[in-house]
Amino acid sequence: MWRLPGARAALRGVRAAVERYSRTEAATETVAGAMERAVVRCVPSEPKLSLSFALADGSHKNMQRDQSEPLGRALSRIATNALKGHAKAAAAKKNRKNRPNASGGGACMGPGPEPAAACEPVVKLYYREEAVAEDVLNVDAWQDGAVLQIGDVKYKVERNPPAFTELQLPRYIMAGFPVCPKLSLEFGDPAGSLFRWYKETKPRSAEPEGGGPSSLSPSSPSPRWTETGVDERVYTPSNADIGLRLKLHCTPGNGQRFGPSRELESVCPVEAGPGTCTFDHRHLYTKKVTDDALIRTVTYNILADTYAQTEFSRTVLYPYCAPYALELDYRQNLIQKELTGYNADLICLQEVDRNVFTDSLVPALEAFGLEGVFRIKQQEGLATFYRKSKFSLLSQHDISFHEALESDPLHKELLEKLVLYPSAQERVFQRSSVLQVSVLQSTKDSSKKICVANTHLYWHPKGGYIRLIQMAVALAHIRHVSCDLYPGIPVIFCGDFNSTPSTGMYHFVISGNIPEDHEDWASNGEEERCNMSLTHFLKLKSACGEPAYTNYVGGFHGCLDYIFIDLKALEVEQVIPLPSHEEVTTHQALPSVSHPSDHIALVCDLKWK
Repeated sequence: MWRLPGARAALRGVRAAVERYSRTEAATETVAGAMERAVVRCVPSEPKLSLSFALADGSHKNMQRDQSEPLGRALSRIATNALKGHAKAAAAKKNRKNRPNASGGGACMGPGPEPAAACEPVVKLYYREEAVAEDVLNVDAWQDGAVLQIGDVKYKVERNPPAFTELQLPRYIMAGFPVCPKLSLEFGDPAGSLFRWYKETKPRSAEPEGGGPSSLSPSSPSPRWTETGVDERVYTPSNADIGLRLKLHCTPGNGQRFGPSRELESVCPVEAGPGTCTFDHRHLYTKKVTDDALIRTVTYNILADTYAQTEFSRTVLYPYCAPYALELDYRQNLIQKELTGYNADLICLQEVDRNVFTDSLVPALEAFGLEGVFRIKQQEGLATFYRKSKFSLLSQHDISFHEALESDPLHKELLEKLVLYPSAQERVFQRSSVLQVSVLQSTKDSSKKICVANTHLYWHPKGGYIRLIQMAVALAHIRHVSCDLYPGIPVIFCGDFNSTPSTGMYHFVISGNIPEDHEDWASNGEEERCNMSLTHFLKLKSACGEPAYTNYVGGFHGCLDYIFIDLKALEVEQVIPLPSHEEVTTHQALPSVSHPSDHIALVCDLKWK
């Protein structure tokens, strides 16, 4: 009686997987002709399983069968498909050779056009060299490592191997800009998968466009593709690649085994970049990762695609921006190059689309040594990345402002003040803003921990009092994490605060208090006025000072973004200069073909006191 296979060993590292794959790939090539592959996808939550394999005639079969069906019915259906495939192959051979009969190839034909039933190939399923009984249900029969035999051909069954469910290259590929494929996997992960990049060779003028499948064989007299030597998920084309298309050979894996490989060719060739970008000069200050004593920190609102692609954005907010430069595929190129060029230790991002985080930022920044966490708001959210060689993630303490204010006893006193103003309370509770808080520990010195907070406050120009209340909740929560949960750890608080240095919010953060008669309490008129005095006990300063602007659009420019740091434990080593006004306004305003957002990143090097 055959038994189900036991669990495999624990997940190995990527390097070990690559070495294992290199060894096994060479070995399996010698037996590829003897053992074909039959892929079975069987998920407990789904009623059917799928079976995929190639017949001897070259046709590919994809079958859907009930998991509760007896194996015998599935085998019978496979036999019928195989017979039809043999008949088609025989008929095709007959037509090609223009003779009455097509002999050989295992196809058995009756006197008429229909295949003879007696010639159905024998179809059996074996597990551990024993035939699986035909009354065994499909869900139990199709096990990993089983062997399916169709006539003289044997197939190794692979149950739920790693597989790509989505694989796509960006539409815009530019020299000097990282190319990161969008991918989704089932039963696998990108870290356990293999990647190999190729570039197109100069096609001969006589070569027809859209020719047949490309060949990677070095013996080809005129190979269409050549290896780039890059076997990472991210590839950065050089100027030598301009005018050539790229191809990515991907093998999905999970650290233990690998699934069927796929190849992906870029639709368009590599283009020249947009020329000088606003961040190119800044990268001269950030060529290398800082030493262990420093923490290079970035905060950046990268402009969510969900906002950039509206008709209002194209015609009212950013009418000066070329339409293609607002497209996500284009902007992702610039965002990836800008962020990776800062060689940062901490990156706090706002307006991050979930798919941009998973499909673009994570793989691009992972390739440069950073790991990230994400907090969704509604359509977009916050992302915090940290350098893995310097920090490990100890804990996360994210909150929604209105939920924390309503339910957390920490904010009981503030809530008691707010309920006296029902109109203001209603408006505050309608806002979806969130706070992302991550506690990191130094990998070099376990006694050193840091509280990294990231937020994006309510945006409306008349929402000053809402931002004050959101900030009061944020500071109380950050103090709880940095004083109660992890006593004495320093704070770095980044974000788009939608507040200039002249506002009550900024005054509150820097001074530690806000009086009840501050004008921002009536920012939306007397009806929503909510006078209250607030205090907090963190000692914070703006690490990058008060720039003339961090947001520059056609109808507004001002400083809205800050990196607030704990005065007691941290000090500023250097502030990376912002782009010059000439660079910012080269294309009138932001975003532009040379800058991906309407905000400008703040970058500074901090050090422990």
